[in-house]
Amino acid sequence: MYRLLLAALGVLAAPAVADAQSRRPSHCIAIADAAPGIEYLYKAAWTDPLPDDYTVRIHYIAHASFLIQTPGGLNAVTDYTGFIGTTPLVPDVVTMNHAHDSHWTNAPDPAIPHVLPGWGPFGEGIDHNLDLGEMLVRNVTTDIRSPYGGVEEDGNSIFVFEVGGLCIGHLGHLHHVPNDQQFAALGRLDVVIAPVDGGMTMPLPEMVQVLQRLRSSVVIPSHWFSSYALRLFLDGMEQEFEIDLTGRSDYEVSLRTLPRRPTVVVLMPSYLRDSD
Repeated sequence: MYRLLLAALGVLAAPAVADAQSRRPSHCIAIADAAPGIEYLYKAAWTDPLPDDYTVRIHYIAHASFLIQTPGGLNAVTDYTGFIGTTPLVPDVVTMNHAHDSHWTNAPDPAIPHVLPGWGPFGEGIDHNLDLGEMLVRNVTTDIRSPYGGVEEDGNSIFVFEVGGLCIGHLGHLHHVPNDQQFAALGRLDVVIAPVDGGMTMPLPEMVQVLQRLRSSVVIPSHWFSSYALRLFLDGMEQEFEIDLTGRSDYEVSLRTLPRRPTVVVLMPSYLRDSD
């Protein structure tokens, strides 16, 4: 069924460091179990209010950029490139990775309160633990292939957003299967956003291996460049995961509405613009 729907899809088209990072403990590491249940409330625009105090909205902007919105009005953008659409929205926090220039910008909007690069000095990595009250943003560093050959240790970050009881992870430009220590540092991820291009980041069999080990309730594919690449990924996932081709750009989820069976939720990229 999903293959027929996929046929309609085509090819889609020096940072400031946050200065206020507290050390609130992560509940994703402390709590290992996810809650069952699934419920789609309604098809909402990203500008609509969220229905309750525990629902989080995830909007696929483009490529690897996602908007994560909290009930209290916090806005986070992942893999921020400097352009999110025609909206005047200024995110409260943005995260970036520098494996490719489509995942970061050296000129972020100076109005953004918190800009979190996923890398530090070459080979040294960086450590973030930003407590915004309603949202905790932290990272786990991984290695990336150096543009000059070899490896840049700790050059990529997997960012984790803890909000509304949920643990939402964005794998960034992941180039290798995390080791046991990195998996342990991630903890429980209820929702994981994964690059599924199959080449620029990781081969698809290895990415599927990572996602099977994470055992997240929801997997959202990103960084796919054609319906063919997406179909290959879904083929590798369908034995153990439900496939939900939403046809939407927005996905609303809470701890109580996570699917009973692990599910791949396919969102369609759409730059942000205010509702008419």
